[in-house]
Amino acid sequence: MESTRQQKIGRLLQKELSDIFLLYARRFQGVLMSVTSVNVSPDLGIAHVNLSIFPSAKGEEILAGVKSNGKNIRFELGNKVRHQLRIIPELVFHLDDTLDYLERIDELLKK
Repeated sequence: MESTRQQKIGRLLQKELSDIFLLYARRFQGVLMSVTSVNVSPDLGIAHVNLSIFPSAKGEEILAGVKSNGKNIRFELGNKVRHQLRIIPELVFHLDDTLDYLERIDELLKK
């Protein structure tokens, strides 16, 4: 169960990371990226970021690029939230495939 502080920081990081990824996704034509959720550890040192990438065929490739640019993304995030947070959490990126899962369920239900 997340505390209220963890939830507030998670929402703040989600908003700021979504702005960063909006600019990052413009480098790739025809790709949509969104931050679906951010879960922050109790000590506020690690943030697990779930990314939804469309089309999902390019998901693993783009996620690898995001992970390789993780330090730059954390630096940009630090510049945006430096007045709200003392310590910028380490970012761990995960691919959110819930849309693919829902699409698969719809296909099975139509059969």
